[in-house]
Amino acid sequence: MPLYELSLTLRTLSRPELIASLRRSAETILQQGGVLRQFVSLGTNPLPFKMKAHNIWHREGTYFVMKFDAPSSAIENLNDEFKRDIDLIRSHVVRCEEPVKQECTLEEEMKPPAYRKDVQQLIEEGQKVIRHKFKQNTPGFDFYPFQK
Repeated sequence: MPLYELSLTLRTLSRPELIASLRRSAETILQQGGVLRQFVSLGTNPLPFKMKAHNIWHREGTYFVMKFDAPSSAIENLNDEFKRDIDLIRSHVVRCEEPVKQECTLEEEMKPPAYRKDVQQLIEEGQKVIRHKFKQNTPGFDFYPFQK
């Protein structure tokens, strides 16, 4: 199952209502066969612009980020459920890519830049001179037939 990140923007609620709304969101993920990995609260902040959700204008919201594993077929159902929840202003699901593992050694990093392999490759590429040769488009004769 791929890893997804869900960003939620909830309207300003009292603490018990906020907990109930988050519990509904988490249970929706679990019902679709997902597994919660991480849950982060980013606090209550003013929204970047006025947002209208469920016929109410909002100026302030509470932000949360959830990381979860779920089958890719469940994402459409999750988005549909989140659109129906009246406590949610916005929700956005993004698939997280696994970071590229780079092998790095301290010995290589301690060398001056001019002696590192990747810098030497960049220097070699910069020294290559690309010269475009002008080619006259002639019909194959040894002379130019349109010249007097």
